[in-house]
Amino acid sequence: MRRNLSKENLGKVRLGKSGLEVSRLCFGSLTIGPLQGSLPLDRGAALLRQAFLSGVTFVDTAQIYGTYPYIREALRGYKGDRGDIDDVVIATKSYAYSAEGMREALEEARRELDRDVIDIFLLHEQESEHTLRGHREAFEYLLEAKAQGWVKAVGISTHAVAAVRAAAAMDEVDVIHPLINMEGIGILDGTASDMLAAIADAHQAGKGIYGMKVLGGGNLHAKAPEALAWALAQPHLDAIAVGMQSERELEVNLRLFAGEAVSEENWQAVRGRGRRLHIEDWCTGCGACVPACPQGALRLEEHAVVDPARCLLCGYCSRMCRDFCIKVV
Repeated sequence: MRRNLSKENLGKVRLGKSGLEVSRLCFGSLTIGPLQGSLPLDRGAALLRQAFLSGVTFVDTAQIYGTYPYIREALRGYKGDRGDIDDVVIATKSYAYSAEGMREALEEARRELDRDVIDIFLLHEQESEHTLRGHREAFEYLLEAKAQGWVKAVGISTHAVAAVRAAAAMDEVDVIHPLINMEGIGILDGTASDMLAAIADAHQAGKGIYGMKVLGGGNLHAKAPEALAWALAQPHLDAIAVGMQSERELEVNLRLFAGEAVSEENWQAVRGRGRRLHIEDWCTGCGACVPACPQGALRLEEHAVVDPARCLLCGYCSRMCRDFCIKVV
């Protein structure tokens, strides 16, 4: 990184009524792990460590991401501003729906992260009040774990407006991690305006809010300056998770979140990174994306398949995917 920015420039914010203080820039670790970037352990851990040293004290992960080893290695021997690794707040998530499944997920996180207490534990990708009821047993376990002191805050992550509204009405929810970007890419049941209205109500109810997918899963990479500026201007987003894979990307984000200018050279370097269309293995093969591709780059087998020679990374297909399976990475 060309120069270190002052940690004071990033500052910290309070995550709703959770009592947790975090940097507004949250390191979204999905991009360094096996589901996306597959960075070597030492390289991914070094990038995280550089983020910590630069004032990023908030990391987002999940049981499914496979990034616990990176975070653990990055924290090995690290001493934050308070003299211990508790300077870094870690949020993780699990799809578990039973008490036993969530117990195993929590124990895995504590073991693999080498932390007795997990700062934030969320139900992963909730869609509605109905989904929350279906995961109630797992959520009750998280509440018990919080009472025991094993978890500091609990809540949900979601791509749906309905789930934000349902969680906002639940006193037990501390933190909500919603999908939000300026074009509404990936929102299951509404527009960006609909999601912002739900986020505002949840924030008013005291929920800590940290946004995800502000670059639309990579589909807004060509509009990154505009998309990030838009997200930073939203008053009800306490923090924003951004995926990063390089020191250059980290530097750009540090400058943006610190209110500093980003050189055109840096923007061009970040935008010029090799990218590809990634289709998640949970694609159901509905086929809605195929006719949306103006280049004829998609075909349907058991699930959607992309022809890299035809794909222009326009992201039009991603807007048709209800399950947000398609990303530019």
